[in-house]
Amino acid sequence: MNALETALRPVAKLLNRNISASTPARELCTKLSGSVVAVRVSDTALAAYFVVGDDALNIVTAATNDPDVIISGSLVTLARMAGQSGTAAIRDGSLDLSGDAELAGQFQLLLSLAKPDIEEELSTVVGDVAAHRLGEFARGLGRWGRDARATMGANVREYLQEESRDVPSRYELEKFNANVSTLRDDVDRIEARLNRLQDSN
Repeated sequence: MNALETALRPVAKLLNRNISASTPARELCTKLSGSVVAVRVSDTALAAYFVVGDDALNIVTAATNDPDVIISGSLVTLARMAGQSGTAAIRDGSLDLSGDAELAGQFQLLLSLAKPDIEEELSTVVGDVAAHRLGEFARGLGRWGRDARATMGANVREYLQEESRDVPSRYELEKFNANVSTLRDDVDRIEARLNRLQDSN
């Protein structure tokens, strides 16, 4: 059993519990039965395979059939796969996807339907009120992280464009593009004029 499989086994157990409690998830699981989805951690030999059964996901280290879908990315990016950010990660290239794209989309939907409610899971350990407060804290931390990242990006962009002048501003870039277009048109006109002069001689 490799490290990735060891990490994914408790996740699969939780997902399977939620699949059994959700009619849409069970129906989708039945529809995808027999499909094999390989999950690989980029730049490592770590890989595990989700084999979809009639009503559950099974995790194995080696699949007898070739995978229908191969999903690879960093551990952090792979962890985002079940949510809306999974689609964004595929679009922005953080997750590399090969194989049957439609099946990959349905598998992501299955993960989304079976995704555990973290507050609900915590409430069984620490109680409803504490779980809710922890959930609020985590959401606030997530919002703060997104805001901090956006602010830092804006500050870095402003520094590179205005202070160090290492990167042109949008205005300078648009002006440069306009000048290149004008120069190209001028060259085309000169070339046409030269061609007419040659033809007349």
